Amino acid sequence: MPIIDFRIRPPFKSFRGMVMYASGDRRDRFTRQLGFEPAPSARAESVELMVGEMDAAGIDLGVVVGRNSGPLGSVDNDEVMEFTKAHPGRFIPVASIDVTDRRRAVAQIDGAVAAGFKAINIEPGAYANPLHTDDRRLYPIYAHCEDRGLPLIMMTGGNAGPDVSYTAPATLDRVLADFPTLRIVSSHGNWPWVAEILHVAFRRSNLYLSPDMYLVNMPGMDDYVKAANGFLSDRFIYASSYPYCPIKDYKDWFCTLPLSDENREKVMYRNAARFLGLDA
Repeated sequence: MPIIDFRIRPPFKSFRGMVMYASGDRRDRFTRQLGFEPAPSARAESVELMVGEMDAAGIDLGVVVGRNSGPLGSVDNDEVMEFTKAHPGRFIPVASIDVTDRRRAVAQIDGAVAAGFKAINIEPGAYANPLHTDDRRLYPIYAHCEDRGLPLIMMTGGNAGPDVSYTAPATLDRVLADFPTLRIVSSHGNWPWVAEILHVAFRRSNLYLSPDMYLVNMPGMDDYVKAANGFLSDRFIYASSYPYCPIKDYKDWFCTLPLSDENREKVMYRNAARFLGLDA
């Protein structure tokens, strides 16, 4: 069974300046709280070791996302594409955009598509001037992505804003309703609002969930898994959130979850491939 890991942050250039590498002790403490030991590749900041860990885990493709995220740090799209091209056939590039100027944002989106990026990423609550997901300043960007048939990744869970209102599911629900053909992945699965976001996903067929590290032994885990093995089996997406979770240990843990073989294949490959247009 092929596997796509939907959230990998490699130890490469600007990624290494982000808190996940720059504050290694903090990262490793979080990793251990989840029940894992830190990945050797993360501690050594070695791309070669990381790729070896992907091989050992049987991960065929990794999704690498640029960032334009204020205090959380930024990774230029050019670096994401450079990394992807250095490892042909192994990584899928996703572009992040600056949403502060809608005309520039639209130009960035079109440029990213022309350059070969497979999706667009935004992190509204993490910008230097945080935005809620239903902020009307984002609506031209949603409209442009919907009109072009581009999938959108949004970080709407975990520490995705200065307070919990920035992850409140109601704001995302409004966006999904206003743009019913815009496919959106909620990165971090909109945790900790698990019951609420599952209700949103039940009523909005354009929402995909990828809880990644917030799935591991966290409150709400069983509800995510029941949804992935039930009504959300076509819209639940596997991701390790490396380097916070080690690639192989996360995969081994994930494969112990009570999913049917058919649904496990959907979650670990087919849903992401369809979302990114890899099966077209």
